[in-house]
Amino acid sequence: MLMLRSALLSTLLLMSSALYAHHDGTHHELSDGEAPAIEVTQPWIRATPPGAGAGGGFITLTNHGNADDTLIGATTSITDRVELHTMEMDGDVMRMAPLPGGIEIPAGESVTLAPGGLHLMFMELSSPIVEGQPIPITLEFQYAESIVAELQVVPVGASPESVGSHADHHADHHKEHHEEHGHMAH
Repeated sequence: MLMLRSALLSTLLLMSSALYAHHDGTHHELSDGEAPAIEVTQPWIRATPPGAGAGGGFITLTNHGNADDTLIGATTSITDRVELHTMEMDGDVMRMAPLPGGIEIPAGESVTLAPGGLHLMFMELSSPIVEGQPIPITLEFQYAESIVAELQVVPVGASPESVGSHADHHADHHKEHHEEHGHMAH
């Protein structure tokens, strides 16, 4: 019984420490009239090769409200473990670092999670992320309501811009081919 109480007390202490650390030890309540309004744009992720245990997700978050907010976590059906990470230099080596306090989204500003910087990290993947099969995700904020989004899956090593320019290249080539052969462009 004593061991059970000790385990319960330890768990409660860990939870309260995590909650305290989660908010960087500060406590800020929104006052009347303060409200964040988060918009999610360009959610995407790269496909992963078979056997890859993790993948990075990217997104732009814009706070149209008049109060700062913080992205505190995310959940998805493809894994039980999604972390918020950044990249930072450790000597001459770039390393990932978890952000247990979340990612701040100041009022009136946008924060872009992108390769080489802030990102969502999908850990312990049990199956590959497949190109063309969108990944549902729920983003959780300190103040704003949770937002459900869908990450578009682009090929391994690609980005939405490179996929778009590749598609544009094919469209231009297709148009030129039709014009050269006397067909009307679509």
